[in-house]
Amino acid sequence: MRILITGGTGMVGSAFKNIETENELICVGSQEYNLVNFSGAQRMVQDHEPHTIIHLAARVGGIKANTDFMADFYTDNIKINTNVLMAAQQIGIKKVISLLSTCIYPDNATYPLTEDQIHNGPPHESNFGYAYAKRMIDIHSRAYRQQYGCNFITAVPNNLFGENDNFDLENSHVIPAMIRKIYEAKIKNEHVVLWGDGSPLREFTYSKDLADILVFLLEHYDDPEPINVGNTEEISIKEVAEVIADTLEFKGEIMWDVTKPKGQFRKPSDNSKLMGLGWREENYTPFKEGLTNMCKWFIMNYPHVRGIR
Repeated sequence: MRILITGGTGMVGSAFKNIETENELICVGSQEYNLVNFSGAQRMVQDHEPHTIIHLAARVGGIKANTDFMADFYTDNIKINTNVLMAAQQIGIKKVISLLSTCIYPDNATYPLTEDQIHNGPPHESNFGYAYAKRMIDIHSRAYRQQYGCNFITAVPNNLFGENDNFDLENSHVIPAMIRKIYEAKIKNEHVVLWGDGSPLREFTYSKDLADILVFLLEHYDDPEPINVGNTEEISIKEVAEVIADTLEFKGEIMWDVTKPKGQFRKPSDNSKLMGLGWREENYTPFKEGLTNMCKWFIMNYPHVRGIR
C-alpha cells in the first residue's frame, strides 16, 4: 500500500522512518500543506494519490497551552480533521485511520477506560477544547461510513513520548518538558522545579510502537468503533522524573510546585480489543528503555531540537 501520513514531521510521524514495513510510506508536514485550509488537504491527497491515510496532524500541547488557547485548539483541530476526511472521501481514499487521545474520555468514567464510554460525559476541564475536537473525529468518521461507505477508523493512544518530540516549555507534554528542565538544570548546576506534586499516574506509549500499531491496524481493523492502542502500564509522574534524572545523571534536587495544575490523578485504559487482534504486550517497548533512548537522543541533538531552536 501507498500510505500517506499527515503530521509526518512530528514525533509519531518521524517514528515511521524506523519501522519495518513493505508499504510505501509518504510523510508530509505542515510546511508542505496547510491542513487548516481545505485547499491544502485537497492538494495533499491529489499530489500523492495514496491508497490509505494515517491522519496524525493536529495542534497539540500540554496543560498550559491547552488552557491558555482553549478556543484555538478546538477551532484548528476541527478544521484540520474536517478537511482531511472531506478530501479523502471526495477523492475516494480506501481507508483512513485517525488518531484520537485518551483525553477524550469523560472526567468521571469507570476504570479502566473502555471505548464505549467516550461520549458518556464531559472531558476534563483542563483541555476540553482539544478533547471535544478529537471526539468529533469519531463522529465524523462514523458519519462518512454511514453515508458514503467509507472505511474510516479511529485509534486512541494514551500519553506518547519519543525522539523528535516538542521541547517548548510553553507547549510541550510532560516528558519532554521534564527532560529539558532537568537537563538544563544540570548544565547550570541548579535545582529543578516541576509542576504539581508528582503523584498522578499515567500510561506512556513509545512513538515507534504507535507507528507499528497503526500499520498493524490498517491490515487488521475495520470496525466503526474507536480502539484503544496504548501500553497500559501505569507509572507516577514522580517516577518518570526520577528515571529522567538518573538517565541524565542529574544530581540536583527535584522540587515540586504544588500551586501548578497536575491534571487528572489517573486515567488507565483498556487495550483488550487490540490484544484480541493479535497484538502482544511484549510488542511494546519497555518504558525505561524507550525513555532512555529519548534522553540520549535529546543530549545528542541539544539545543537543535523542536521547541528550542
